[in-house]
Amino acid sequence: MIETIVAPEDLRDCVASRLGSGYRPLTLVGTDDRAAGEGFAIHPVLLGPGGATLAMRAPLDRNAPRYPSLVPIAPGFHWDEREAQDLLGIVPEGHPDPRRLVLRAEWPPGHYPLRKDFRPDQIPPLPRDDSFDGHVVGGHEVTEVPVGPIHAGIIEPGHFRFSTVGESILHLDAQLFYTHRGLEKIVEGHDPLRALAVAERCCAACTVSHAAAFSLACEDAAEVTASPRGAWGRAVLLEMERLYNHVGDAGNMCSGGAFAVGAMTGARLKETVQRALDRLTGHRFGRGALVPGGLRRDIPMEVCTEIRRSLGAWRARIGDFRDLVLGSDGFVDRMRRTGVLSAQAVRDLGGVGVLARAAGVDVDLRRDRSYSPYDHLSVHVPTQSAGDAEARFLQRIAEALETLEILRQLLDAPPAGPIAAPVPTAEHPGAIGLGAVESPRGACVHWLRLDGSGAIDRLRIRSASFANWPIVPLAAPGNLVPDFPMINKSFELCYACCDR
Repeated sequence: MIETIVAPEDLRDCVASRLGSGYRPLTLVGTDDRAAGEGFAIHPVLLGPGGATLAMRAPLDRNAPRYPSLVPIAPGFHWDEREAQDLLGIVPEGHPDPRRLVLRAEWPPGHYPLRKDFRPDQIPPLPRDDSFDGHVVGGHEVTEVPVGPIHAGIIEPGHFRFSTVGESILHLDAQLFYTHRGLEKIVEGHDPLRALAVAERCCAACTVSHAAAFSLACEDAAEVTASPRGAWGRAVLLEMERLYNHVGDAGNMCSGGAFAVGAMTGARLKETVQRALDRLTGHRFGRGALVPGGLRRDIPMEVCTEIRRSLGAWRARIGDFRDLVLGSDGFVDRMRRTGVLSAQAVRDLGGVGVLARAAGVDVDLRRDRSYSPYDHLSVHVPTQSAGDAEARFLQRIAEALETLEILRQLLDAPPAGPIAAPVPTAEHPGAIGLGAVESPRGACVHWLRLDGSGAIDRLRIRSASFANWPIVPLAAPGNLVPDFPMINKSFELCYACCDR
């Protein structure tokens, strides 16, 4: 991937002109380049019509890295800029919400975990600080309702602060990043295969998507493509991952609305697909199945044949599941006109995946920035228009049925040949690569840069959940507090993808 060098003072105008031409934000990366005799840098990447990708680099001062914030013209970079400020000390001047995002209130100033000279052993003992740096609403009879960060069950921590009058929500502020794992720092200096083992553990439910995005980034940096057999197998596993997530998440919506029979039906469908994925890869989440260049090991054709024979039965069961849920007037009434997002809000904030398509925003990387073998498949992208919880349920069902059609196309025409192509990253020191795939929740983007030995110098992971979490609070006002569990599950975003 080739970057265009842009002066910091010209960056906003450059991005604005591209946004006016139909481009949209894809990722924004901060880097510490002082070891190379430079300063810091910010790297915005935009996706344009026809799959065109514009990658930019704005060099910043090594002593005071600052640049005019892009958020006033590209709100989709809202969290990207705040994260770079927390982890690298790169200041976006004029950002409308410069609060800390990743680092807790007790974190001492002047310590930036992603800088090359960061030393964890030099961090002083941190005092306990439970303060919430949030926006709350004042006024007569307004009450704050704190939820989390620890929740029932086994989900990761996240804090939600509601401002309410009675049970009616006036405002919601969400705070995540409670268990930051430092995955991007851990992989620095490691070869791509070792780094892949970390990258694909960013999120269990999107293991294959993260492994595929990382692998595509390595391939881009090395200027190679996956073998046809490897790309085919990668797509089979991506669609299996999409399928089990969509039916499982549709069932989780039922759980959030206390519709137990729907929840159990969705869970049963999810289990069926995950068992098939286990037989394909040896792991229920598909972990360890991919490598840069293709597949780590070939997927067994006898299992592919069984899955192909099962597609009709799976289609019937998903249809029955849809009819079961839509036949419950009480549950449908809870979904309809609940947690509404407008298409304009989604476009403004760069929403992706089910969240976007359920509001009528037609985005899908399998088509918009196509990668093999999707560039040779017929990929229909269904959309809804209402933008409410019911639309998100219907969207998941429609996408699950479309995935069955894509699986049919793939399993009917498996290519022969080697399962992987060689990816010699050591021959491309300093190269930059971008990998972007359509995960079950939307765009999953990995940006990486190699060092002088071909190892990882910088990795930035931007998951669909990272892109979508800032939009969730917009769906809460006007609803009741008891509606929020179902609203939240209608998005079914990942906490771990932020705690990377």
